[in-house]
Amino acid sequence: MSYIDGFVIPVPTAKREEYRAHEEKWWPTFQKLGALSLVVCWGDEVPPGKQTDFLRAVEAKPDETVVFCWMTWPDKETRSAAYKVMEAEMDPTLMADMPFDGKRMIYGGFAPILSLGAAQ
Repeated sequence: MSYIDGFVIPVPTAKREEYRAHEEKWWPTFQKLGALSLVVCWGDEVPPGKQTDFLRAVEAKPDETVVFCWMTWPDKETRSAAYKVMEAEMDPTLMADMPFDGKRMIYGGFAPILSLGAAQ
């Protein structure tokens, strides 16, 4: 079964198109390193919760939208090797050009235990 990287990111609402272009720009690199798919979702209905929620998880400000993304890899080994290559080759100044506050991004790697229906 595949391996999934999941991300939740607060993005300035006014930078929606800039953020979309940012993800689109990076996709060929991830694809070349073995990623199978990338899904980027702009928050449309992200309600505040009583105990926790997406908004608090990333300390979203009133002028920000929560973005939920996932990238699918064939396996964890391919994903880990890809990140090693990117860490070794990436120009650190590229991180400063991100259209969001990367310090408030939450992310993780996930091993699927159930997958039903068609993947979108």
